[in-house]
Amino acid sequence: MKFKANSRRKAIEYEKDLVTYWKENQTFEKSVDQRSKDNAYVFYDGPPFITGVPHHGTLLSSVVKDAIPRYWTMQGKRVERVWGWDCHGLPAEVFTEKKLGIHDKRDIGTKISLEQYITTCRSNMVQTGDLWENTIDRIGRWVNFKGAYKTMDKEFMESVWWAFKELYGKGKIYEGEKVLLYCTRDATPISKAEVAMDNSYQDVTDPSVFVKFKLTDSDSHLLAWTTTPWTLPANTAVGVGANEVYAEVKLDSGEQLILLKDLLPTVLTDEKHQPVEHEVLREIRGKELIGKSYEPLFADRGKKAHLIWDYPGLSTEEGTGVVHLAPAYGEEDYELSREKNFPFVSVIDDNGFYTEGEWAGEYVWDANKPIAKKLHEQGVVWKIDYITHSYPHCHRCGTKLMYRAHPSWFMDIDGQRTEMLEENGNVNWFPAHIKHGRFEKTVQSAPDWNISRDRFWATAMPVWKGIDKDGNEHIKVVGSYQELEELSGVVLEDYHRPWIDDVTFTIDNVKYQRIDKVLDCWFESGSMPFAQFHYPFENVEQFEQNFPGDFIAEYVGQVRAWFYYLHAVNVGLFGKNAFNNVIVTGTVAGNDGRKMSKQFGNYTDPNELMDLYSADALRYLLLSSPLLNGEDFSLVDKDVADVQRKLAMIWNMYDFFTMYAEVDNWEWDGDLSDPTKDCTNALDLWIISRTHQLVNEVERHMDNYDVPNALKPVLPFIDDASNWYVRRSRRRFWKSGDDADKQAAYRTLHYVLVRLSYVLAPFTPFLADELFRMLTGKESVHLEDWLPAGHVNELLLTEMTEVRDYVNQALSVRAQNGLKVRQPLALLSVPKLGSLIDYGDILTEEVNVKSVEVGDGLELDVTLTPELLREGMAREVIRNVQSARKKAGLSIDDRIILSLATGSDELKKAIKEHRTTILSETLAQDQKITDALYQDSVMVDGEGLVIELQKQ
Repeated sequence: MKFKANSRRKAIEYEKDLVTYWKENQTFEKSVDQRSKDNAYVFYDGPPFITGVPHHGTLLSSVVKDAIPRYWTMQGKRVERVWGWDCHGLPAEVFTEKKLGIHDKRDIGTKISLEQYITTCRSNMVQTGDLWENTIDRIGRWVNFKGAYKTMDKEFMESVWWAFKELYGKGKIYEGEKVLLYCTRDATPISKAEVAMDNSYQDVTDPSVFVKFKLTDSDSHLLAWTTTPWTLPANTAVGVGANEVYAEVKLDSGEQLILLKDLLPTVLTDEKHQPVEHEVLREIRGKELIGKSYEPLFADRGKKAHLIWDYPGLSTEEGTGVVHLAPAYGEEDYELSREKNFPFVSVIDDNGFYTEGEWAGEYVWDANKPIAKKLHEQGVVWKIDYITHSYPHCHRCGTKLMYRAHPSWFMDIDGQRTEMLEENGNVNWFPAHIKHGRFEKTVQSAPDWNISRDRFWATAMPVWKGIDKDGNEHIKVVGSYQELEELSGVVLEDYHRPWIDDVTFTIDNVKYQRIDKVLDCWFESGSMPFAQFHYPFENVEQFEQNFPGDFIAEYVGQVRAWFYYLHAVNVGLFGKNAFNNVIVTGTVAGNDGRKMSKQFGNYTDPNELMDLYSADALRYLLLSSPLLNGEDFSLVDKDVADVQRKLAMIWNMYDFFTMYAEVDNWEWDGDLSDPTKDCTNALDLWIISRTHQLVNEVERHMDNYDVPNALKPVLPFIDDASNWYVRRSRRRFWKSGDDADKQAAYRTLHYVLVRLSYVLAPFTPFLADELFRMLTGKESVHLEDWLPAGHVNELLLTEMTEVRDYVNQALSVRAQNGLKVRQPLALLSVPKLGSLIDYGDILTEEVNVKSVEVGDGLELDVTLTPELLREGMAREVIRNVQSARKKAGLSIDDRIILSLATGSDELKKAIKEHRTTILSETLAQDQKITDALYQDSVMVDGEGLVIELQKQ
């Protein structure tokens, strides 16, 4: 194969051309198909939401999800990559409701029919596919869009039904009531994991009230503290600490209050935070208060209401040591009410409106402050403070959440917690600290999973209920469409609501109606490994042979979300971890360190960034950044530009190689084998060993999913190859004739560049393929198998490192003495010389000294003789002539006639003494010039010099 100079293309040209080339030649499909199905590597792609748009965060995930499969493909694995779309749940519903002008759940079925709503949701789920595909192509990710699964597909939903029934049959799904985070706008519970995933907490200012509960047997009031005055109408009990010491105090106003003794100084202050005068009447043990009754704040809630109970886990650090209990709106309150059997009262409906009392019909968050103010006016509230605190909000619509007891269906996490922790031991996490850190702690503390939602656009819960003639409830869980057909005789085209709601059946004279709940879309996400294959109805062998998956990757928020739910569902179903290896990335921030936001204007559109620099530079920066260690990272345009500049050194080497290869008509014979055995030049042997060392390091770290450390040695290697190997080999390519050393230099540089294309293929796929195809003429590096590293001569690497260190030390001494490198010096002493590398040759050239000897340390003779000064002047002459050649537009192999004229006797003497070197270095003869091509006047060490040259 022959090579042509000036064949290098700009990144934007070859990146966009390669996208087309890969598609036209089905390169991705070939890379998969040419590997055996018996050697599969299973990759799970956490799908984006179909109504979303690509951004830097999703591109980060896509880059990781591309690099790892490309690497394992080159290792001979068959890595099928299928795109998926999340289609269900609140994101889709909120998106649809904004388009329809719907403000809350009550509008569905009134302003718009449920059928129309669901149909609109479905039609909205196909809007952004082209935008995604174009952006994914631009970043260089290979994935099959045509075979994409959608969670709204009925085949996917049927697998979810199967999973639900399996878990129900194992006793791992149950119906119950618990206090849950609840969104009043969407009228559905929200899981804590969803709120924690993207830290959907916002700072809010709420009234903090101190409420008086009058004891029925005395004039004293228990003083309770709450930051949720909206819950006071649902109060049914008060809690104290049985073993705590309380104080009964009398204020100047005559009021008598009971509160925790140790909290008196912090509680008994006025609005200006000054102490309130008081007299301590007596001390009381908490157990003396337990069982006493108090007067209701509002309505009397009946038997066993308005009593004082021992409250486990009472805080003695804040509040008053007295707790107001509203079981419908507090987790601990609810559990205590169940244990002690005191009343449970709900005063707020599903949409957040009061159903009784003075505030009936008012929205809970609108009434919160008025309730506090009104009770203060009535003397029920002793004082009001306002606190700013972090409070959970709906991650989808932004509504302030409430805690609310709600009937739901749950997956029994507590019953499989130990197994989930044990199976986590089989997973390789990167970064490693997440394994026994965030993920393990998530499993350890996770409550039973609320898997039901009171919504519409999602997989319908496959639960039917019937009531027999004696009033007993019967439950039938359906695990397939065929089973439903056998029970009801009904086959549906679409198994979403409302059509599935109309399907009923009768068993033993009991009519069954489906409950109107749908499944949490995270249950679908957790079912993805098998549901994408429509398992167990199809592809049974394909799934079972390839489970658990080999690799998944997402950003850190998914540790508590998708990663957790995958683990929960699949440990529950199959008793094993769902994935073997996982990469957790950090979060991409804007160039100012804040969250990326159009409002802040703190980031450049990713497509603009890729067009300006390159997709490969963006990929490389992301993959080598702290993001791949699970840390956050600010994406700054300059960093992308820096990476592009460093990667461009590869093309500088390519330009150098093709320029001389064309001149010498050097051809590659198709042999990519290790050329070590044919090399005698230490420089060739060194760069080949460096190449093999690089391959070893990249392979070792990639096998452990440590991408940043895999990339860490790449740019230093490129710098070594360009600024040391090529620079020091430059004279070898200038030599005339077809000598063996020049041939070895050509073959070595070609070998190094091609091997570099293999190494870079997973990370910078465009650059790697362009380089590979230009150097080999083959179809694509992405169809090649990873080449194992050859021999690494450790002693050679050590000696080259040592001699380069000597060079750097000596150049530092030069700089300290203000001596330019072109100025020759007499002598350099170094501690030792090499056995494989000629230190003297390298040091003589790099440090520009006449001789090198072994001494006690590194010493440079900086004495300048007249002879040395003249030689320095000759070096400056050569530099200026080379510059003139370039300005004249001459090629590197063009020979010239050169004329040098100066009025300086010392410069004339320098030119005369070094005439042969000057002519040799500049490919010149000093014949008389008849037709000057170029003329220039320059200064050499303060002396004027006229340069004339003519092409020979």
